[in-house]
Amino acid sequence: MNAKTPSLRRLRRLPLVGSVAAGTVLLLAGPASAHVSIPGTAEKGGYGTIAIKVPNEKDDASTVKLEVTLDPKHPLSSVMPQPVPGWDVKVEKSKLDKPIQSHGKTITEAVTKVTWSGGKIEPGQFQQFPLSVGQLPTDADELVFKALQTYSDDDVVRWIDPSKPGGHEAEHPAPTLKLVEKTSPDHHDKDAKGDKNSDAKDDKADAGQDEASDSGDKDASDTTARVLGVAGIVVGVAGVAFGIVAGRRRNA
Repeated sequence: MNAKTPSLRRLRRLPLVGSVAAGTVLLLAGPASAHVSIPGTAEKGGYGTIAIKVPNEKDDASTVKLEVTLDPKHPLSSVMPQPVPGWDVKVEKSKLDKPIQSHGKTITEAVTKVTWSGGKIEPGQFQQFPLSVGQLPTDADELVFKALQTYSDDDVVRWIDPSKPGGHEAEHPAPTLKLVEKTSPDHHDKDAKGDKNSDAKDDKADAGQDEASDSGDKDASDTTARVLGVAGIVVGVAGVAFGIVAGRRRNA
């Protein structure tokens, strides 16, 4: 009986050990995934709407301000924030060292910083801050948007660290927009054109069949009319002959 007691004690401890281990994993994984980020991708050379996702990482303070600095290496000719209820937005422009061309126009200044303030992201919540941006560069694979997240306790988290070689994540990585090659024209358009041409051919074929059918019907009608006409003549001739024969018999 005494020999079994330690084993029973060990078995009773297993659920407690497992619970502690699982809790440790969750605690370690939680903060690592709660970064200011830009989900999704955008096409090179195009325009698009991005959403800067800002989670609140604290349990005892709210996020009250977000400052985003655009990539100075790749200035954008158009940056427009979408209104976020409860938040004020400020857009700052700066003169460009090197003007850029956009749709035949020379752009000498561009948006370099966007700041949202006046709202709150409570603990356990997140907020998205949309931006319409373009024209995106064609000579880059990503755009870096450095961000400063200010809390109600005056703590400022600087999301400005560059990515590390080998795919290792920095402690406070800067939000990054991944750029992808522009896709070829939608094959559905080609299919639509093919279907349109096919429909046109089918329409022509149907029209030809209708014409052939109409022609056949017309020929058949003409043939019937001729047959009836000949039959009428034959009947008429037979009637005249019968009348002559009958008249001669009465005279006889």
